[in-house]
Amino acid sequence: MRENIHPAYPTAKVHCACGATWETRSTHGDLHLDICSNCHPFFTGKQKLLDTQGRIDRFRKKYANAPATPVKKKAAPAKAEKKAAPKKEKKAKEPAAKA
Repeated sequence: MRENIHPAYPTAKVHCACGATWETRSTHGDLHLDICSNCHPFFTGKQKLLDTQGRIDRFRKKYANAPATPVKKKAAPAKAEKKAAPKKEKKAKEPAAKA
């Protein structure tokens, strides 16, 4: 391996907006975060559940007048297919004899 090609990897302090701090290693130095696993709603279990009931009712009201099955379009008449001319068979090259 070549030496002196890797960046320095010192310890760095991570600071969150909620006040949590911890140490890790980074090539960029100290880090300042807006949100971390201590204050993110997904990790704390305090996440808000969306009310899907209203969305379903709104969807049903919007599409209540739509037909139950989609209207199929009539297929265009098939065009006459051209007959392909028979292809000529290629002759395989004979391997050259070694002299």
